[in-house]
Amino acid sequence: MIERIAIFGTGLLGTSAALALRAAGFAGEILGWDRDEQQAETALSMGAITSVARDPFEAAPASQVVLLAVPVYATLDWMEKLAPLVGPQHLLTDVGSTKAEISTRAGHLFNSPERAGFLPGHPMAGKERGGAALGDGELFQGAVWLFTDDPAWQRSPASLALASDWRKLVVQMGAKTIDIDPVRHDKLVGWVSHLPQFVATALSALLQEEVGEAPELKDVGGRALREMTRLGASPYSMWRDIALTNSEPVRAALFALEQRLAYLRENLRTPALRDEFEQANRFRRE
Repeated sequence: MIERIAIFGTGLLGTSAALALRAAGFAGEILGWDRDEQQAETALSMGAITSVARDPFEAAPASQVVLLAVPVYATLDWMEKLAPLVGPQHLLTDVGSTKAEISTRAGHLFNSPERAGFLPGHPMAGKERGGAALGDGELFQGAVWLFTDDPAWQRSPASLALASDWRKLVVQMGAKTIDIDPVRHDKLVGWVSHLPQFVATALSALLQEEVGEAPELKDVGGRALREMTRLGASPYSMWRDIALTNSEPVRAALFALEQRLAYLRENLRTPALRDEFEQANRFRRE
C-alpha cells in the first residue's frame, strides 16, 4: 500500500495530481518539491501537499512513489540523478508528453529485480497556463491516462505492487488508463495533441502580427477565435521539450496539414470544399 508520495514539480499537473489524490481519499503523505519554492509553498497552502521537500535527494528515497511532474528533459535528468538513490522498494512515474525517450531510459536505468521500478505515464489533461495556483482536483475526471509499460521489464515484487497500486490511484482520480507502445504513443499524440498546439501557436503569432495593434478586433472573432487560439497561451518552456523529443511525428503532421491547407486554398470555389466540410463533420460526429 502506498503511504508516501513525493511529487517533483508542483506546477499545474503536479498540484492537480496531489489535489486529485486527496479528493480520491488518499490519506498518506504527499511531499512536494519544485525548483521554484514558491510553487511548492502555494501547493502547500492549497492543501495539495502535506509538506515541502527541501532536499529532493532525501525526499525521493524516503518515499515509496516519486511522481516526476516536470518537462520531458527535466524528467530525463531526474531519472539519471535518482537511479542510484532508489532501490527495488521504490517506484518512479511521470507525466511527460512524449514517451519514447523516457521509456528507453527507463529500461536502461530501472525496471530490473535489483533496481527501482519506473512506470512511464502521460495524463491527457491540462490547461493552456501552468502554475500551482491553477491546480484542479477534477482535472483528470474523464481523462485518459496513458502508460507505456513494457511487458519485458522485470520489476521487483515490491515495485510491481507499487505500480499496480499507482494505477488504481489514477483510476480513483477519475481517469481511464490505457497501455500503449511508446513509439505509437508519440505518433498518435503528435496528431491529436501536438499538432493542435502548433497550429494554435502559428495562428496566434500570425494574428498578433496582423491585428496585434488593434486589440479591439479580437472581439470580432468571438468564440471561434478564442477557442482556436486558446492554446496560443501555452508556455514555450514545456513545448520546447516536446518539439525536440517528438520532432519527426510533429513534422509529418505539420507537413500533412500544410498540404491540406493548400488543397483548401485551391478549392475555395469548387465542390471539393463541400466534401472537405463533410469529412470534417464526420470526424466531429464520431
